[in-house]
Amino acid sequence: KMINILIDKLPTEIDGLKINSDFRTSILFELLMQDNEFSNEEKIAQTLELYYPDIDKITDIEKAIENVLWFYKCGEEEKTSQKKQERNKQKQIYSYEFDDKYIYSAFREQYNINLNSIKYLHWWEFKALFNSLNEDVLFSKIMGYRAIDLSKIKDKNMKKQYKKLKDIYALPDMRTEEEKENDFAEAFL
Repeated sequence: KMINILIDKLPTEIDGLKINSDFRTSILFELLMQDNEFSNEEKIAQTLELYYPDIDKITDIEKAIENVLWFYKCGEEEKTSQKKQERNKQKQIYSYEFDDKYIYSAFREQYNINLNSIKYLHWWEFKALFNSLNEDVLFSKIMGYRAIDLSKIKDKNMKKQYKKLKDIYALPDMRTEEEKENDFAEAFL
């Protein structure tokens, strides 16, 4: 069921199970998914612990994980496998781990929301605000620098300037050695 953030009550439970809907839970989930230190089994176990305060009431683990993914994606379904492939090829332009101070100050500046001390903010509300940060906040500019395709800039001085900004604000490469090798090999296909 599609939920309209303007008129529907945002979910705090799914299939009768209470879910931790605060934005911090989903940020921790995203960080967990990016952590190469954990096996998939460990990630599944930790995901269930993160999201479900009544974990012992889960009867179908696969459905519980499906529900977490639905919740994490703010109720949006993947339209096509092509869209999923495009998203996987996109370079990451933000990190909750490395951009925490930029995100904090962007929310403070634009919405006057203190993400550190706010008691509760629903994940879907957080994502709506995050995706609507205006281009004047530093964090939006940083994401723009990371996303820019230098090959499309013709002016040499402009290209040099954007390359410098891209390097200054680059995120650390979090891929495993195997992923780096695969990406390198794919470049020649």
